[in-house]
Amino acid sequence: MAHPLWHEPVARAEPFLLRCHHREAESDDSCTNADRKPSKWNVEMKTTNMLTPLLAAGILAISSAIALADPGHGLPGEPGTAENVDRTIEIDMTEMAFDPDVIEVQEGETIRFVVTNSGRFVHEFNLGTRETWRSHADEMRQMMQSGMMTTREIRHDRMREADMMHEDPNSVLLTPGDTGEVIWTFSGSGEIGFGCNVPGHLEAGMVGDIEIQG
Repeated sequence: MAHPLWHEPVARAEPFLLRCHHREAESDDSCTNADRKPSKWNVEMKTTNMLTPLLAAGILAISSAIALADPGHGLPGEPGTAENVDRTIEIDMTEMAFDPDVIEVQEGETIRFVVTNSGRFVHEFNLGTRETWRSHADEMRQMMQSGMMTTREIRHDRMREADMMHEDPNSVLLTPGDTGEVIWTFSGSGEIGFGCNVPGHLEAGMVGDIEIQG
């Protein structure tokens, strides 16, 4: 299915990421930056491989604080509350897909998304647009470069040290087998969808659409 939010040509999943997945399926060894190959996404995001873990952690802490200053992230709607939930929608994440990948909501409706990672690798459910994903993807790459996460593991201790716990209200990051939730009230108009910003996953087509009915 062609997704409106992802209709522009994009690079395929990066070769270094696919090799990382293959290696971690056989051992606990993680990939190094030497495996990274340039892609159109990397150039567009102006990603650098010269960041040290300390510098990456500092950037993450700053960018996280800026993002949380706007709880709605400029998206149609705002974080919802449990007592106002109108409907619960279950989302299943696998490699590299969401099920379902198209959701219809009513304007003003508060949805509880219960998200389960049924895949073998870390996945993210992130309400957003191409622009918000483009910004967030840079942070996610830095998280992997600095060792806060691997393709299979989220290292919460390192996230706490960097004061970056990935707790934005529009997103949940899950290891294999875990379940989390996002509660969102949809209002106004504009594009919104859900995607996985783990490096290489969005490029591989791990994205879904949300249609707001007026």
